Amino acid sequence: MLKIYCYPRCTTCQRATKYLDAKSVEYEYINIKENNPDKETLRSLWQKSGLDLKKFFNTSGILYREMELSKKLPSMSDEEKLDLLATDGMLVKRPILVTEKAVLVGFKESEWEGVV
Repeated sequence: MLKIYCYPRCTTCQRATKYLDAKSVEYEYINIKENNPDKETLRSLWQKSGLDLKKFFNTSGILYREMELSKKLPSMSDEEKLDLLATDGMLVKRPILVTEKAVLVGFKESEWEGVV
């Protein structure tokens, strides 16, 4: 079964779950604010995604801006970035769709079509 990490008030997450529902796809919904993935889960998702770790940061989020992470991330190691992401689900870009073969970060219908 698919897993999707979302935040209920996020409109992008709402569009993503509507997309899955319209296709009658079963999934486990994980509220990322209440159940933020731990460091090892994040490491696994990142490695499976093949993306740059920076793509896992919610760069439009309030917390990201308050912490001035755009200035700090370039000098941080991957371990430091994973530690930071594991502290608060609001730092993590969402939705994160986890399938057997792929991890997709963010919602672009064209990307999801080939996976879902």
